[in-house]
Amino acid sequence: MTGKDVENLHAARDSIPPGTRINVTFLGNEDLEMRLAAARAARAHGFVPVPHISARRLGSSEMLEEFLAGLRDAGACENAMVVAGDPATPEGPYEDSMSLIRCGLLERYGVRHVSVSGYPDGHPALDERALWSAFDEKFAALAQRRLAGSVLTQFGFDVDPVVTWIEAVRGRGVDAPIRVGVPGPAGVKRLLSYAKRFGVGTGATIAKKYGLSLTSLMSTAGPDRFIRELADRYDAGRHGEVKLHFYTFGGLQATSEWIADFRTAG
Repeated sequence: MTGKDVENLHAARDSIPPGTRINVTFLGNEDLEMRLAAARAARAHGFVPVPHISARRLGSSEMLEEFLAGLRDAGACENAMVVAGDPATPEGPYEDSMSLIRCGLLERYGVRHVSVSGYPDGHPALDERALWSAFDEKFAALAQRRLAGSVLTQFGFDVDPVVTWIEAVRGRGVDAPIRVGVPGPAGVKRLLSYAKRFGVGTGATIAKKYGLSLTSLMSTAGPDRFIRELADRYDAGRHGEVKLHFYTFGGLQATSEWIADFRTAG
């Protein structure tokens, strides 16, 4: 959810199971109070808020401390996700998510569990070697600071690179929980727009496999095929703890109701 989604969360709350992790984004066009209000709303409805902290959007260490103090006062500081953020140039002292982990402020304000990003489809601005190097460094730093870690991946439409990537993570000795990013039901045009922005593969073969219609952009697509294939290929012994994270491109309520219907349908 974003800071603007408080009312949408209220409307969707009955279709979301208690204890669900709700990620709260850190957008440049939202302020401190909007972010804190979203985290407070998630907690008030019985969910687990996971606030994002965008390194390059932080103008100062004081800004980070103000945010963390607000989360602590709201009882919403135990979990956090660290991201570099979209700005090409940092607005303050934090260049990337690693700098947030190393600064020592997270644990000082009560953060105990830190999520980091994973990119099964690669990253549009970083090569594979740089991605894996950063990944290894983050988990080494989390272990050194005695912070529990997990991975939340970018969304994708093809199960093949996801399974390969999970096996590569386990092969590096990282046994942290992995939450595979899944797009909630949304218009095909919107899904393709987000995919282009984040470097997610949408070739004709992938689109057909997922259920995207490249000739009918006004149609809607859900992740049912993707989830079923991932479930069929999941092996607990090889893949460890793997869960799903839904990107609510089509809205909180539409996504939560789709999930409830999918569960019922089996």
